[in-house]
Amino acid sequence: MTETLRIDLHILLPQVPHEADACVGRLIDDLKGRNGIQEVHVRAGVGSTPAQVCIHYDPDTVPLARIRDLVEGAGAAISDRYGHVLWEVEGIGHERRARTVAERLKSLPGILGAEASATGMMHVEFDRSEVSEDRILAVLAGMKIVPASGKGKQHGKAEHVHRDGDGHAHGKDERHAHGGLLGPNTELIFALICGAFLVVGFAMEKLAPGAPAWAPLACYVAAYVFGGFYTLREAIDNLRLKRFAIDSLMLVAAAGAAALGSWAEGALLLFLFSLGHALEHYAMGRAKRAIEALAELAPETATVRRDGTVREVPVEELAVADVVLVRPNERLPADGFILLGTTSVDQAPVTGESIPVDKRPVGDPTEARAQPDSIDAESRVFAGTINGSGAIEIEVTRRSGDSALARVVKMVSEAETRKSPTQRFTDKFERIFVPAVLALAILLLFAWVVIDEPFRDSFYRAMAVLVAASPCALAIATPSAVLSGIARAARGGVLIKGGAPLEELGSLNAMAFDKTGTLTEGRPRITDVLPIEGVSEDELLTVAVAVESLSDHPLAAAIARDGRERLGDIAIPAASGMQNLIGRGVTATLGDETVWIGKAEMFGTEGIAPLGASAAASIAQLREAGRTSMVVRRGTRDLGAIGLLDTPRAGAREALQRLRELGIRRMIMISGDHQKVADAIARDVGLDEAWGDLMPEDKVESIRKLREQDKVAMVGDGVNDAPAMANATVGIAMGAASSDVALETADVALMADDLRNLPFAVGLSRHTRGVIRQNVFVSLGIVALLVPATIFGLGIGPAVAIHEGSTLLVVFNALRLLAYKDRS
Repeated sequence: MTETLRIDLHILLPQVPHEADACVGRLIDDLKGRNGIQEVHVRAGVGSTPAQVCIHYDPDTVPLARIRDLVEGAGAAISDRYGHVLWEVEGIGHERRARTVAERLKSLPGILGAEASATGMMHVEFDRSEVSEDRILAVLAGMKIVPASGKGKQHGKAEHVHRDGDGHAHGKDERHAHGGLLGPNTELIFALICGAFLVVGFAMEKLAPGAPAWAPLACYVAAYVFGGFYTLREAIDNLRLKRFAIDSLMLVAAAGAAALGSWAEGALLLFLFSLGHALEHYAMGRAKRAIEALAELAPETATVRRDGTVREVPVEELAVADVVLVRPNERLPADGFILLGTTSVDQAPVTGESIPVDKRPVGDPTEARAQPDSIDAESRVFAGTINGSGAIEIEVTRRSGDSALARVVKMVSEAETRKSPTQRFTDKFERIFVPAVLALAILLLFAWVVIDEPFRDSFYRAMAVLVAASPCALAIATPSAVLSGIARAARGGVLIKGGAPLEELGSLNAMAFDKTGTLTEGRPRITDVLPIEGVSEDELLTVAVAVESLSDHPLAAAIARDGRERLGDIAIPAASGMQNLIGRGVTATLGDETVWIGKAEMFGTEGIAPLGASAAASIAQLREAGRTSMVVRRGTRDLGAIGLLDTPRAGAREALQRLRELGIRRMIMISGDHQKVADAIARDVGLDEAWGDLMPEDKVESIRKLREQDKVAMVGDGVNDAPAMANATVGIAMGAASSDVALETADVALMADDLRNLPFAVGLSRHTRGVIRQNVFVSLGIVALLVPATIFGLGIGPAVAIHEGSTLLVVFNALRLLAYKDRS
């Protein structure tokens, strides 16, 4: 199914005066070529009607929330017209119930997408002009709704939700333990009561011949009531949606057994089916608890210094710029930077790093407050991590709901509801298979016409086939594996946004890596200063430092930092009016003259005079030595060139070798640096292929070419690489705990700034794909064996026992993923 979504540009991009603006072009480039997006274009405004971005997309492949992530990563925000909510819905105990609830919502006008998981997470995308949240909640009447904020689940609270137009939730917390008539384990209790009535009825029938004839029957009927309660509810909901699902098949089989007078077998069927449901719910709860454990990492209170006094406050009341005191061995309550004290911090709960990281105070707190995203890793801390032996004071940079940990919990919860390609396939298969099974059963009802047997035997055989052919195990085979894989990845410091990226990551054969900040440290240093004749080194560096101090690019930061050290006490004049010429360099005003600093290729284009012979010779010399080179020009004079060198990232070579062992056959480094610089870095990290001299748009084109040849991942920092990542099969961002943009734009986010986490993510994804294949094979194999067995005489009792056993087998097989360990 392909849908069209139109978004008003005047709301979407409030600072953009015209649809031809470069920001709109960037947004379109980010979306175009993305898996599941067929077309993106601008519809020009007519009269009072504003221009619109029109996105043609397949909601099964790329949900609206994913488009929202990409749009926000491009510096925009989707119109308030389109909303999405993430709720925990109590009363969803298994995959079939989740699917039924989602289908009920999809039947509403204005619902763009609705997905639910077996753990009770529900993600709904809707058009506010057609449907309100109150209308959506009305469809879910009778279920408890908990906003998936993490904290509510931690305390066992529910919230009756009402949201205003701004999307903020209001409501009253209520302690409860609902989820059924007798609490969250109602289905299990009902199944056990069903089993008890079945045993009592069977005992009276076989062991107490003097008992009244109606007594065993009464027990069997009671067993039917308790065993069929949830199955009947599911079947009714499906019939309202004009769907005939697995639960309906089971009910028909049980009713058929009763019609034959085989009440004991019918009760056994419902007992085993309801018990299987309940145990499936319990087992899936283990994966759910692995995710909920993330939300419980942050402490509930923090010790804060305010107005000269120290007090303890709930973490929800912490504000940006609060100073928090953290004692040795305590969990950190908020994201921030260290003001006072040195320590080592165990960051494994958030980033997956196995060794505690040494931390020190920031050098300049004022600069850290002004640019919190540029704080060094040695001074940055995260909520939920564990302090070492040193007492520290940290300044809060994010409120508790915006911390890296809170965002991960929210995104993992959303990821639970996003289906993988295999799950979408099995859903479609089931929609065809279930009616086919029903048709086969109806055909078998008339077997007595062809073969010499009583109608009763034909009817019994048909009911047994209904049981045997019900694809219960198939329905849960993929969701259980995907949920366990996502939970295990999150626990290891890797955020995977749904089943599709999880499966795709496990099927990759090629990877492209950005150079700066990915294969290298992203902290280059000045190695060469080559002024041309008649220009002093001090003059060249003074101009370069004055201009580059205005930029936050890693190369600019290196020139500003190392240049100041070389200049010593020499005063640095103030530059102004800096403009970033993306992928080429910068320009600014110093005194009355214009200064250009950038690649040699910037000069001689777009009205900028070509380089002189001396500057060109310096650039050639630096490139031959494998240096990243920058030319400095002031007014009409070339001042010289500066050479920089970025250090290969520690562990990059071993990470790439491990990826080769995992089956990634082709790995390419793509870089904006000169080809010789790219070749030098590639040799250092152990890559055979490097593509240099690439502008940002060239990187996007390179990824598109690679994707035409094979599935390819793009690994970068999620900032400058966002367009290329969006066009890859899977976009992977490093250091996402420190970058909001990386978290938003990537399909897979490595929370730590460490390439060695990548083999873990790929290995887990490959293992998950293997488990999915095993589960699907077992599910279909059991059906393939049971159907002919029941046709040739296997009874309902053994059939349902094997059937439910296979369902539990695939669930527990999937739960093995929670214990996955990378062997590297």
